[in-house]
Formats: sequence, C-alpha cells, structure tokens
Amino acid sequence: MVSQESGIEMMETETGATNVYEYDFEQGIDEHPGVLEKMEDLLHMFERLTTGDQTDLVKRLISRMNFHQHEHIFSHLLPMLQRDFVSNLADKGLQSIAVNILSYLDAKSLCQAELVCKRWYTVISEGQLWKKLIQRKVKGDQLWKGLSERRGWGKNLFVPLRPEEGVTAEAFRLLYPQVISDIKKMEENWKNGKHSLKRIQCNSENSKGVYCLQYDDKKIVSGLRDNTIKIWDRETLQCTKILKGHTGSVLCLQYSEQVIITGSSDSTIRVWDIETGEMLNTLLHHCEAVLHLRFSSTTMVTCSKDRTIAVWDIKSPKEIVLKRVLVGHRAAVNVVDFDEKYIVSASGDRTIKVWRTSACEFVRTLHGHRRGIACLQYRGQYVVSGSSDNTIRIWDIECGACLRLLEGHDELVRCIRFDDKRIVSGAYDGTIKVWDLKAALDPRTPASGLCQRTLVEHTGRVFRLQFDHFQVVSSSHDDTILIWDFLDTEKNPDVFVTNPMDVTSTTQEKDLSENSSKNSISKLTSDQLSSI
Repeated sequence: MVSQESGIEMMETETGATNVYEYDFEQGIDEHPGVLEKMEDLLHMFERLTTGDQTDLVKRLISRMNFHQHEHIFSHLLPMLQRDFVSNLADKGLQSIAVNILSYLDAKSLCQAELVCKRWYTVISEGQLWKKLIQRKVKGDQLWKGLSERRGWGKNLFVPLRPEEGVTAEAFRLLYPQVISDIKKMEENWKNGKHSLKRIQCNSENSKGVYCLQYDDKKIVSGLRDNTIKIWDRETLQCTKILKGHTGSVLCLQYSEQVIITGSSDSTIRVWDIETGEMLNTLLHHCEAVLHLRFSSTTMVTCSKDRTIAVWDIKSPKEIVLKRVLVGHRAAVNVVDFDEKYIVSASGDRTIKVWRTSACEFVRTLHGHRRGIACLQYRGQYVVSGSSDNTIRIWDIECGACLRLLEGHDELVRCIRFDDKRIVSGAYDGTIKVWDLKAALDPRTPASGLCQRTLVEHTGRVFRLQFDHFQVVSSSHDDTILIWDFLDTEKNPDVFVTNPMDVTSTTQEKDLSENSSKNSISKLTSDQLSSI
C-alpha cells in the first residue's frame, strides 16, 4: 500500500509483516535500493505472465500516465516497431521477394525508396525496378508506348540488359525523368501551339483537294478529289502507291491491316488489298454519293447523300453483305460512327440520330444545331459534332443533353476528333483549333478559356484531320497534307536523342557512401515525378 500524503511506501511481506521505506518522490528510485529490489521482483513476475496478461497490465499502466510520459514511451517504441524488411530479406538470400514487393511502387515512391539507404538503392538497381516500371507504363499507356517508338528506346525495353552497349539498369533510371520531361514539354507545346511542320504536296492532276485520310507510323492513306487513293511514306513523304478505280471523288476511307475500304461520289464502295493495291470488291447499294463509312471487325456502316444509312456484315473482303438499311433523316447523312452499343449519324437536317447497333433500332434524336451537321465523333459516353452553324457541340449520348457549345470558327466546321484531353477541329475558314475537353466539360469554365490554340497554315478549306498524343495530320482543299508535330518541334530533329540508351551511365563505385548515393539520385526528384 502506498500513502501519497506521507510519501511513505508500505509493502507487506509473505509473513504479513510490513516493511516501511522512507521514499522521497522527488529524488527517484535510484536512491532507494529497496524499491529497486521490488521493481526487479515486479519484472520477474511480469515475465511469468501470459502474453495477454502482460498486454493488459501495460495498458493499465499507460492509462495512468500523463501526456508527456506517453511521448517518451512512443519515442522508445517507434524504433522497435520499424523493420527494414528489404535489407533483412536480402541478408537471408530472399532479395527476389523484396524486389517483388518494391515492384508495386509508383515512380515517386520508388525514388523515395532509393533514398532510404545504400542497401535499398542496390536492391532496386539489381532488381531493374526502373526498367520494370517503364515496361508497365509502355504496356498500359498509349502515350508511353508512342514515345518508346518515336524515341527508339523501346527496342531495348523487353530484352536483357547489355552493359557493354550502355543498356544498364542505371540507364533506365536516367531514362525515366527524360520521358517525364518529354511529356511535360509536349503538353506545353500543345497549349502554346509550338510545333514543327511537314508538308506533302499532293500534285493532283485535275481537281485539287484531299477529302479524307488515315495514318499510322509508316504511311498516310489519302482520298483525293481527282478520284484516286494515294499512299505516302511517312519517312520520305513520297507517294508509294496510287489506287485507281473510282469514277468520282474519294470522299471517305478507312483501312485495316489487310484492306482499304473507300467511298466515293460515284455512289460505290470499293475494297482494296492494302499491300498490292488490287481492287477486291465493289459494293453497289447507295444511289448517290457515299459520304462517310466506318468499319470494325465484322460490321461496316456507310451513309449517303441519298439520306440512308447502310449496315453491312463483313464475312471476308470479297463477301460483304447488306444487313439493314436505316431510314429517318430528312437530308443527306454526312457522317456515321459506331461501337458495339450505338450507331450515331448526323445529317444536313440539323439532327443527330442514335441507333442501337445490335438490333439496328432507333433510340433517340439529338436537337440543338441551327444548321446542317457536317462531322461528328462518338467515343465513350460523348458525341462531339461540328456544324455549318460554325459551332461545336458536346453531347451526352445516354440522355441526349448538350453539355457544351464551343464557338470560335468563322465558317462551317468540317472535321472533328477528340480524345481524353482535347478536341481538334478543322473548318472551311482554313483554321484548325485545339480545345481543352476537360475544361469544356466543367460548366464553371468560361467560354474564353476553352480554345487553347488556333493553327493557321492551310490556304484552303480544311477537309479532314486526325491526331494522336504527338501530332495532327490534316488535309485541305489546297491539295496538301500537313503534319503538325508537337513532340519534335525543332527545325532539325537531330538535336533530340534518338536512343536514350546511348547515354553512357556512370558506374557506381563499390564503396559508394549513403550521401553520394543520394547525390547520384538527385536527378529523380519528386518535383520531376509529380507531373506524371
């Protein structure tokens, strides 16, 4: 029993006698050997308790302490609770498990993990975790995949390291911030309109104008007003093939790995072998110009000046069968787009109509444009359309509501494309405009903040465009195809590193200290990584 008033501690012995110790609470227990003995007895008794009883006793003791005592206990417990699992696993020959755990880190966390200590840095380096992180980015992000192809470092990404050629784990660690820098710089170029420009002069024999196009990394396929399809090499910008057979202007086209399918003002749809240029099939259905077409897998949808939409079943390039004709528009159907859920069509009658793809059933009509609609794209839940009322509208396809009106072009909006970040439109005023899609979907954004940049190079009406993360490719009545590059904006692209793996990395010394490791890693700061 303890009497706080007298400052005397009284403890009963096994015989019932009482030992009394004069205890000055201000001096502490070190001055009282008897109390120390009793505390040792208490510790021995604590060790004989079960784990649960030990925990309960400590909880009761802690509950009787004040805040400052809690602070001291916490600072004592914290180092005991920490475990360097990476070093421990590596010491036990289980480094592969540590590497597997660290492989789930994102770039910023991986950068911070390198700074923990020299051992963590070594495990991350030997585990090639920066290379694995870049591999995941390339597999899951089209932007990273495109950069790997454009810059050339992708060829070293999925093959073993080759230190003798500079392809080391350190090289990939240095590559990551370079990719981040490329992405950041390219986004700034889009906003500022900074680009390099390549021009293809199509040299049409009679009528001038390029009505349609599609491109990839190796070629551009274009449909011309002079009735031909011309294929251009992306590297040399030279025409490699001319397909002839249409007797009217080629108004629309799409290609796959095997075929090119084209539609013309001669009312026909033609199928061509993409390698040989041989005409494989001619489809006769529409009674006026075929204005647009889209195909995917086994389905093709075409539309015409004859006010109808045709849905086709593709069994093979030489066997394409008419499945259904959709009727409802009161003027020429200028454009169609579709996926497995909906077919979307737009017409000179000022309306957009939505149809169910599987059953070819009418769903709803979208009203809003004041004049005929010349172009649209359907993607995800949104439809973006351009009209001869000089405006662009963004629609929610499920409810049919117009989410935003974009104004800025001075003449008919002839072509439009969008992705997750931006809308790019071309018009008869000869301009191409880049719009901020995310801002446009926010009703709080003022109209003045939606158009990021206006590109002016064409000297005639802009008929068609496509774009990706890096570039816009457009065609015009001026008989040119322009390639607007927002990645390599310098006049001489050679100033850019063609292959970042050629950068010689400094070999880390075996006796590298922790401080020197941190200095070496300083190129991968959190600021650089935060922009991803």
